[in-house]
This record gives sequence, structure tokens and C-alpha cells, in this order.
Amino acid sequence: MAGKTVLLVDDAAVMRMMLKKILTENGYDVVGEAENGQKAVEQYKTLSPGLVMMDITMPEMNGIEATRAIKAADANATIVMCSAMGQQSMVIEAIQAGAKDFIVKPFQQERVVDAVKKVIG
Repeated sequence: MAGKTVLLVDDAAVMRMMLKKILTENGYDVVGEAENGQKAVEQYKTLSPGLVMMDITMPEMNGIEATRAIKAADANATIVMCSAMGQQSMVIEAIQAGAKDFIVKPFQQERVVDAVKKVIG
């Protein structure tokens, strides 16, 4: 089931919609969406997607905490962080938590597709 399946995690529905459009137009299958880290962890366990596109700043559980929880459940999980905050400390923390790449909002279609291709093909 993995491969080109993607779970989108962002508290902003409009961001999930934009990402979904970019990904589906490029041959990826968005199998789930979550608006916070807690739901992301639950959905990951149910869906086992090939990739998680994870926002950092969200209610309930942030993206870095959710990344740690997903990586604890599945060491092979592939996660790309997305955030409006391109601060160095956040990038480092995301990578240390297990993220494979980091995309800064507003999204540029080429950057999203490049990042996804790089990590899951």
C-alpha cells in the first residue's frame, strides 16, 4: 500500500487543499488528512502511507512531537516537514526528530514535487 501514498497533516484546510492538488496532479495518492499531530499519529498507524507531509505548528500535538511519535511506531516512516517558520532551530529539530526534508510555506509546486520525489520517488 505504501509507495506513492501520502498523509497530509496541517491545521489549515486551505494548506491541505493546496498540497493535495499539487500531489495528485503529480501522480501521488493522498490517502488521508489530519488537522493536528494527534490525529496524524492515529491515521499513520491505520493508513501506513509512503509519506507524511507534516506541518509544525498545530494544536493538540505539534508536528515535531507527532514526527517523534510516528518514528517511534515505525522507524522507516518517511516524513517531510512543512512550515511557515523557516527558522534554523526548527529545521534542525525537525531533522533530529526524523524528518527527511523541510519545505517552507508558501509552497512552491516545484519544491514540493522535488522533495517528494527525493524521498519516495
